[in-house]
Amino acid sequence: MNIDRIVLMFAGGMILLSLGLSQLHTIEWLWLTAFVGANMFQASFTKFCPLAMILKKLGNKSGVAFE
Repeated sequence: MNIDRIVLMFAGGMILLSLGLSQLHTIEWLWLTAFVGANMFQASFTKFCPLAMILKKLGNKSGVAFE
């Protein structure tokens, strides 16, 4: 699995987790959803993604988005 797919899977998981927690616990968990969305938005322009940098250092294969 390449870095792009891992980043998308992680972001999607965080969004679903925060949405679930906002329904079960407190609505403030939606701030996590907003943070993940904002990070994905800025990464689409800047190609700067901290998770992608960590995964690259751990030896995962690069995709085309975060080279």
